[in-house]
Amino acid sequence: MSAFYNWKSQIISLSSHPETNTERMPELSAEVKQAKQRFSIIGNAPALINAISRAIRVAPIDLSVLVTGESGSGKEFFPKIIHQYGARKHKKYIAVNCGAIPEGTIDSELFGHEKGSFTGAIAARKGYFEEADGGTIFLDEVAELPLTTQARLLRVLETGEYLKVGSSEVQKTNVRIVAATNVDLIEAVKHGKFREDLYYRLSTIHIEVPNLHDRGDDINLLARKFASDFAERYMTSPISFSDDAFRAMRLYRWPGNVRQLKNIVEQLALFHAGETISKDMFLETLPIDKSGLSTPVASKNPYQGYEQEREMLWKMIFSLKGEIAELRTLINDKNSAHGADTFFEKEHPESASRINALMKLPSDDLFSNPAVTHPGINDTASLSSSVDATEKEAIRNALARNNGNKKAAAEELGISLRTIYRKISDYSLDN
Repeated sequence: MSAFYNWKSQIISLSSHPETNTERMPELSAEVKQAKQRFSIIGNAPALINAISRAIRVAPIDLSVLVTGESGSGKEFFPKIIHQYGARKHKKYIAVNCGAIPEGTIDSELFGHEKGSFTGAIAARKGYFEEADGGTIFLDEVAELPLTTQARLLRVLETGEYLKVGSSEVQKTNVRIVAATNVDLIEAVKHGKFREDLYYRLSTIHIEVPNLHDRGDDINLLARKFASDFAERYMTSPISFSDDAFRAMRLYRWPGNVRQLKNIVEQLALFHAGETISKDMFLETLPIDKSGLSTPVASKNPYQGYEQEREMLWKMIFSLKGEIAELRTLINDKNSAHGADTFFEKEHPESASRINALMKLPSDDLFSNPAVTHPGINDTASLSSSVDATEKEAIRNALARNNGNKKAAAEELGISLRTIYRKISDYSLDN
């Protein structure tokens, strides 16, 4: 009963905090505008503008930079900004995907090797650190480096020295290193997968690239840009987007970030050329996970599974109502036996107060409806409306209490993240 009471307290909470958008579009400096135009960066989200500003500001100062963010969020733009706005812009810029190089050859790729140093080394070869001397090296997916290579990299960062594979002659290089990863390096350090000293050397300056889901209206701008580019490239009729489609896009989690948005828009532009993309058209393009369920977003059928959830809810309510009725009968019998209507209230004031409060909840009016004979099957329109209104208010209040954090609100209400996304869409709470 206590678990349900807590849930019921959340549902009928009277606290209300209207959602307000306190984020304002930041004033863009001339340099930020120039960088956005030069590198074709679309968006005005404060977190994105802050990341660009940090990259421009650190560019002239020869410090190591660590760029973090989810895969597909656009981390690769920031080392280019740092290189182009720094003193090394006329020297080489080399981008290395550390996760794409086999562990057995990564040292040779980075530091070079001597002829005959290993099978297949038919000639001496320069590594990236020698090729990029005086310039910038971008180490993407740096967390994928083996521990032995991390030790070599640390030496380069500290002294500028390295050894070619198969050589005992110390080489010198003067490069600026910008690293990027989508891995939590602090956790990797804790688990012994990344050197702690290397982490602190790489992260002298930290730039965090925001996830697409957290960039708000940037999603609209990017979708329009990708649609326009596709139509121009393949000479097809351009597509447009309905308000519902944009609303669903902003609710979607975008695990693949900007890269995934581009792919989905291009699919829509191919199969729906010249049309206005609706919410359903957008949802049809979303991937299906291994369990066969759509990724977290409003359901393709907004009411799919809703009746099952409602039936479970009503079974719980009716069960509680029955328990309260039985308890009240016992209390009345006890009071009658002692010849006093207030015996139980005097002996157990706290329990009596809670029972009375439960009996006075708004659900009483619903239970008194004679049309309700089975939850979720014979419920009337007024019953449905009352449940919907209560549910909508509970979700709105939970979102307000958690500053719009959907995951935290879902945990507070005891529902899944997927469910809260669907409910937000159904009740238009994202407006």
